[in-house]
Formats: sequence, structure tokens, C-alpha cells
Amino acid sequence: MTNEQRVAVVTGASRGIGREIALRLARDGRFVVLVSRSAGPLSEVKALIDDAGGASAVCAVDVGDSGAWQGAVEKIAQERGRLDILVNNAGITRDNLVLRMSDEEFDEVLRVNLKSAFVACRAAARAMMKGRFGRIVNIASTSGVVGNAGQANYAAAKAGLIGLTKSLARELGGKGVTANVVAPGFIETDMTKDLPGEVRDRVLMGMALKRLGTPQDIAAAVSYVSSDDAGFLTGQVICVDGGLTMC
Repeated sequence: MTNEQRVAVVTGASRGIGREIALRLARDGRFVVLVSRSAGPLSEVKALIDDAGGASAVCAVDVGDSGAWQGAVEKIAQERGRLDILVNNAGITRDNLVLRMSDEEFDEVLRVNLKSAFVACRAAARAMMKGRFGRIVNIASTSGVVGNAGQANYAAAKAGLIGLTKSLARELGGKGVTANVVAPGFIETDMTKDLPGEVRDRVLMGMALKRLGTPQDIAAAVSYVSSDDAGFLTGQVICVDGGLTMC
């Protein structure tokens, strides 16, 4: 790793959207720290990056464990001597109707999807401010923009990410640190592949582009938002959703 190479941390990097974001940032020339609960699932992603001539490292930590996760972020910044890009992508779902949703289902989703991002941003901000450069990218969802039946906990967490990001943008902008949200719509991942046909058809009817997105679509947006060229973009919610929320 050269002294000028940007260091990026990507959570939930073992599969789906997180995997593609990590691969894309590595192709962009970033040193990518791959984060997931366990190291095993990250080995294939690391091998792909390394085989392509990129540079990466693995960090196995439960982002829902605030103490362990904060310590991990601080250790990454210390060991690498910098932390330039933070992509908070890790997330879970515990879908249920409000009247049937338990406290545990609500709390767990907010802990993993929202609090973990807050903890990471708080820890990373110190290193970013010191270097007077930073790109915080929080992966939300169109559910956090318009809501979604059966996902009160998930939508609340993602809406919270939007508020968190806008606050970070105001607090950190004077130090050269930007904070933005990329909000995917319906993306072809493990979470959507089992959608019933009638649900998929109904979703497509409401989309201007009439197709589901791909993880690569999200990775391309993150690539720009986290780049040096995006220095005048902050506090924004970029819906990569095929025109779903527009319609």
C-alpha cells in the first residue's frame, strides 16, 4: 500500500451489495478492509481482489457489538495510518406487521442497521478529520424514504440512517469530510430472489426502468460518492431505484 492509497472500510462485505462495493472500490485503487461477522465468508472476496492485483484485509467482527466494533474501527485507522472511506452496508431484516412485531425484532434491527453505523462513524470521524479528508457512505433503502408495510423496524432504521448522515454532513463538512446516503430500491440479491411473482410484477409496474437493479448498480454509485471527485456532494440521499420513488 502506498502512502497515497485511500483506505476504505466496507461492512457486510461477504455477499450481495457489500461484496460488489468492495470489489468495485478495490478496482478503483482503494485498500479495502472487508468486514463481516466471521472471516470465512470473506476469503473468496479477498482472493478475487488480490488475484486482480488489488489490496485488501479481512476484519471479522460483529458490528452489532458496539464495543468490539468501535475498537475494530480504531485499530484499522491506527494500523493503516489513515481511514478515508467508510461504507456502512451491513444490515438484517426481521420483517413483521407492527401488531405482531416483538420488541426484540425491533431492537435487533435498529442495533445492527443503525447503531452500528453511528458507532463506526463516530470512530472513523476522528481519523478522517485528522487527515482532513473523508467519505462516509451509509447504505439505506427506499424503505427508509417512503416506508414499507411489514418493515416498520427496517424502515425506521434506514430513515434513522438518513437523519444521522445529514447531521454528520453538517458537523464534519468543515474538516473535509462528506457524508451521503445511497438508498437502493429493489435489487437482485438473496433477499429479493424469493419474491413471489405477483409481488415482483407489482414492483416492476411502479418502476420507470421496469427492471430490478443489480449490486453493481449500487457499487457504481458508491464508487462516485466515495471518490475524490465528489468533494462538493454531502448530506444527500441518492436513490438508486430505477425510478421507483419518483413514480
